[in-house]
Amino acid sequence: MNSHLRFFLIVSLVAIQACTPPRLVPASLNYKNYPVTGNLEPDSSVLRMISFYSDSVNKKMDQVIGFAVNSLNKRQPEGVLGNFFTDAMMEMAARRFNRKVDVAVMNPGGIRSYISPGDITVGKIYQLMPFDNLLVLQEIKGSVLKAFLDHTASSGGWPVKGITMQIKNRKAVNIFIEGKPLDENAVYTMANSDYLANGGDYSEMLRPVPQLNLGYLFRDALIEYVQQLTKEGKPVSANLENRVSNAN
Repeated sequence: MNSHLRFFLIVSLVAIQACTPPRLVPASLNYKNYPVTGNLEPDSSVLRMISFYSDSVNKKMDQVIGFAVNSLNKRQPEGVLGNFFTDAMMEMAARRFNRKVDVAVMNPGGIRSYISPGDITVGKIYQLMPFDNLLVLQEIKGSVLKAFLDHTASSGGWPVKGITMQIKNRKAVNIFIEGKPLDENAVYTMANSDYLANGGDYSEMLRPVPQLNLGYLFRDALIEYVQQLTKEGKPVSANLENRVSNAN
């Protein structure tokens, strides 16, 4: 049976007098499993307690902010959902930070859902991005960017914007930034999440690079991006553009 279990623990504690002050250690342990199924009766008192909050939260989460004509799913080395994320990342970072952004990179593990055809709600964006990651900028030297892209290639390829590259022997090759070959001595402005910038997902090469951080949640950037598309009469969509591919 694959049901979740809720259990309660009853722990008896005894004092060890030799310690000063007395230290308590478990003397016995009892527990009982309660299967959580649809047959359980709701607790009316709990429902009353949370209704004030759930009503307002549901109203916000159910707000329709856009629509999609086609399904968007994540894939490696490239997928339309990942392209949607990095499209939003680059555009909203450029607007919020009021500067040119050269590249954007997103770790696929940070994308936690998919988009189905139909209305897109605020709640759907929370499902896609449940983490409070911040959208940050980093001025990154080309040699460090190359090392970072090698890291993304070693795990099958990550969503990118402003970059085209191929993967060969788990390394990034034929790297172009905005149509020009990557220059390891140049400095590029990269839109990123604070999670990756702080070394998350084994991106240790990014940790020493200073961050420009305005406290802008990446989730809010996604919401604003979808709202902007809707104002322009456009659906939420993205295309496969051979941003990341496997070399023959």
